Amino acid sequence: MPKQKTHKGLSKRVKVTGSGKVKRNRCNGSHLMSGKSAKSRRKIGGESLVTGVRAQKIRILLNK
Repeated sequence: MPKQKTHKGLSKRVKVTGSGKVKRNRCNGSHLMSGKSAKSRRKIGGESLVTGVRAQKIRILLNK
């Protein structure tokens, strides 16, 4: 039986913490920042956690 391969595109975009939580970067943070409010720019800078069934599916794709 062949081994399950890691999804390389996803592994570059998310990280799994030591406790098993999935961290991701927020969208809309690459350019056109001058048109966004300071509040939204601060939010974009931080990372967020993926929760629920989506996090479980990500862990399966990453073999974690």
